[in-house]
Amino acid sequence: MTMTGGHHHDAHHEDFQLKDTNPLLGEQWPKGAAGPARPAVGGGIAGWLGLEKPSSTYDLVEQMFFLYVRVVKAKDLPPNPITGSPMDPYVEVKLGNYKGTTKHYDRRANPEWDQVFAFSKSRVQSNVLEVYLKDKEMLGRDDYVGRVVFDLAEVPTRVPPDSPLAPQWYRLEERRGGGGDGAGGGGGLKVRGELMLAVWIGTQADEAFPEAWHSDAATVRGEGVASVRSKAYVSPKLWYLRVNVIEAQDVQPQARGRAPEVFVKAQVGNQILKTSVVAAPTLNPRWNEDLVFVVAEPFEEQLVLTVEDRVTPRKDDLLGRAALPLALFEKRLDHRPFVQSRWFDLEKFGIGGAIEGETRRELRFASRVHVRACLEGAYHVMDESTMYISDTRPTARQLWKPPVGVLEVGILGAAGLQPMKNRDGRGTTDAYCVAKYGQKWVRTRTMLGTFSPTWNEQYTWEVFDPCTVITIGVFDNNHLGNGNGNGNNAGGGGGGSPPARDARVGKIRIRLSTLETDRVYTHAYPLIVLQPSGVKKMGELRLAVRFTCLSLMNMVHLYTQPLLPRMHYLHPFTVTQLDALRYQAMGIVAARLGRAEPPLRREVVEYMLDVESHMWSMRRSKANFFRAVSLFSGAAAAARWFADVCHWKNVATTALVHVLLLILVWYPELILPTVFLYMFMIGLWNYRRRPRHPPHMDTKMSWAEAVHPDELDEEFDTFPTSRQQDVVYMRYDRLRSVAGRIQTVVGDMATQGERLQSLLGWRDPRATCLFVVFCLVAAVVLYVTPFRVVALVAGLYLLRHPRFRSRLPAVPSNFFRRLPSRADSML
Repeated sequence: MTMTGGHHHDAHHEDFQLKDTNPLLGEQWPKGAAGPARPAVGGGIAGWLGLEKPSSTYDLVEQMFFLYVRVVKAKDLPPNPITGSPMDPYVEVKLGNYKGTTKHYDRRANPEWDQVFAFSKSRVQSNVLEVYLKDKEMLGRDDYVGRVVFDLAEVPTRVPPDSPLAPQWYRLEERRGGGGDGAGGGGGLKVRGELMLAVWIGTQADEAFPEAWHSDAATVRGEGVASVRSKAYVSPKLWYLRVNVIEAQDVQPQARGRAPEVFVKAQVGNQILKTSVVAAPTLNPRWNEDLVFVVAEPFEEQLVLTVEDRVTPRKDDLLGRAALPLALFEKRLDHRPFVQSRWFDLEKFGIGGAIEGETRRELRFASRVHVRACLEGAYHVMDESTMYISDTRPTARQLWKPPVGVLEVGILGAAGLQPMKNRDGRGTTDAYCVAKYGQKWVRTRTMLGTFSPTWNEQYTWEVFDPCTVITIGVFDNNHLGNGNGNGNNAGGGGGGSPPARDARVGKIRIRLSTLETDRVYTHAYPLIVLQPSGVKKMGELRLAVRFTCLSLMNMVHLYTQPLLPRMHYLHPFTVTQLDALRYQAMGIVAARLGRAEPPLRREVVEYMLDVESHMWSMRRSKANFFRAVSLFSGAAAAARWFADVCHWKNVATTALVHVLLLILVWYPELILPTVFLYMFMIGLWNYRRRPRHPPHMDTKMSWAEAVHPDELDEEFDTFPTSRQQDVVYMRYDRLRSVAGRIQTVVGDMATQGERLQSLLGWRDPRATCLFVVFCLVAAVVLYVTPFRVVALVAGLYLLRHPRFRSRLPAVPSNFFRRLPSRADSML
């Protein structure tokens, strides 16, 4: 039983490991092969399965072939035979069981659509493509105005960088002439009207691919059509707005006769900051405080300054207000330019009179506020965790340095995904991928109803610093329109639930500095997530990654430079400020990307940017503690080895150490070269065992496998808590217990430091007297005795045989532990 259980646990842990894959990437295809071998479906397709390998930049993905149909426009269409008025035309493109339709136009004889349809080669079940022109008024009669038929064996192939295929005019065939589903094109009678079409075979590298209607998503309707397409997004350009509130003038309180207690409240969007409260007996309060906000281009918000009077702790009177457009403020690219301060008049509230002359008098003696404000372009505005930062460039493009490399990622597909919702009585997943690096976000198309989606999409990013991280997440699309995707989510949600959210499947991170340059990494990354029920593998994500170096000298030089722009070190923000600004930046990025079409939704952006990474977690605290412990394990092992040497556990080793001691004492100039040579040899020795694959999520190091269920429930709790009172009491007591142990350790560290200080502090007069006398004797002895003799004697004493050792603590240790500390003065 024991052996079986152990084997099962090993297999379970093995399931969380990175796996090597051998995809048939574009550059590895043999000449004459159009992709992975699949059984031919019908004789008409043979012509476009036997293509020679095209030249394409898509060399990190398996090439997928599509039949593209561009429906451009029609002309000279006949009128409706029943009403005699112009028809309501639309086009239906049919290939086997798949059919797509254009939008329809009301009463138009020369409509223009310019829509592209893409049919996946792997699912084609017909040799014939049929393009029907139909009338909306005749809908439901299984009738059409005319059609054009194409034999797939005759369709040309086109792969970028070839020029796009020029569309041509095709005469419509009469509906009764073509003999139903015959394979010919032109057997029927020609009718009035022509259709401009372009039909070609292409790959996912085609420019038409992202915007095309896909046969894989044929069931999607309405607004959902946009949400299944692949898209690239750019984060908004973020600036820090620094507002230095200097002073105010002529601040009149609403209640005459009292000295106001004044503060300034500044607001940009939903960000609100306040200065300290200042008593102003002269009605001219002064603050000289900096308030920092995050703003995004284009600048849509205003800076609203309000001067308020703190009447009581719960009541503030509004004394004046100024709304300033952000375009007023200059953009600063360095710390040196001096920003000119400006006075701004405040609109008054509660004082202004109704008489014209009185209003003029109020304006003449209006309150003013003195402000120095600028948009800081020399900082990098952080919108992600500093641990997983993907961009370190300053806001101002003028300060950017040239890129040092190119990152190419082929998102091949996923395997073994878990069902995320129920549709038509069975579990299903509509998966798409999102990748974020620098300011560029990409989103793959959504693959409907499959647990093994195949995307085969390739994306490229410029790399300005190799010590950065790319994040790739997999999500389940719940916005397919018309109820197609909105089944019951695995996380809950029924008929009266809040708006559907795209569910998280999992994410991975790859640090670019861990990749060798110009090497293609093809691996299946486990998608591991932590759920309230425990750690779970949600599937595997197959990627091909290549990091290409553009300038080795620039990349080596980067390793000597600060990670962030200079302003972060010349005029740094506090840790609290940075946390608040990062949170605001993430909110702005999520809001702006949520307004794109199709939107990159808030829940997706927040998951990719690790919004909740700062929340307390007992599991994470344990993991970080044991990470720190493992850091010192090497030093602990070296200390144990040295203790064994001192206790003569291995006589030969101790004898060799004695010889080394004599050499180093006699030739002390060899000490540092020996240390560096030793580290050089260790580095060479470890090169053979260097990691050959990128790092991935480690469940054991994260303490995800052995975590207690209640600790997991606490980690997934909301903030503020939504749990029952007795559960919160229990967790609070547990937290107090943990904090008590930490408090004891910190106190012990402080005690040792204070004992060290008290050696010369005369807090214990006898101990200090003894130490001072010892220092005088040691100074005389060390002055008289040659240093080599002192070092040799000290070394031999340290390495003395156990026969000459006592089991009791050493004299220096006894003396040190008797010294006083300030713990006696603690309450």
